[in-house]
Amino acid sequence: MNFEGIYQDYFHDVYLYLRALSRDEKIAEEMAQETFFKALNAIENDTGPSDIRAWLFTIAKHTYFTYYKKQKKQILSDVMEETNTGVEITDHLMNKEDAFTVHQFLHSMKEPYKEVFTLRTFGELPFKKIAELFGKSEGWARVTFHRARKEIMEYMEEMNDERS
Repeated sequence: MNFEGIYQDYFHDVYLYLRALSRDEKIAEEMAQETFFKALNAIENDTGPSDIRAWLFTIAKHTYFTYYKKQKKQILSDVMEETNTGVEITDHLMNKEDAFTVHQFLHSMKEPYKEVFTLRTFGELPFKKIAELFGKSEGWARVTFHRARKEIMEYMEEMNDERS
């Protein structure tokens, strides 16, 4: 059987299997495509199986769990990053004098840093929503926020040095 025939015969089954695992149509579609890409490479290297359906499901399962592990690591990384980056700012905002200084500096910041920082910190919007507002990527929103936060932290350090 040629690979196109295998694809035609088994794609829908693999897709449904991955959809049951992921509960997401887009992820299932993406993982099914990746499964068949891996299968094509294996068949070209003469490592094809006797039970194609079971073999494809095994590839699909491994593909999904690899994806899942990467996503889990990314989510944990994002959570750790969020936890670590907010503490200093929160400490400054809890102190009335520091809060006033942060707001003064924020008022003088350039756009889009000012707005992104405000939306994230005071509006508590997720990066995805901020990105949508600006018509940019989520990565852009994250970088812009972190640059703004860095500017504020540097300014606060300068102010604390002057007070000492």
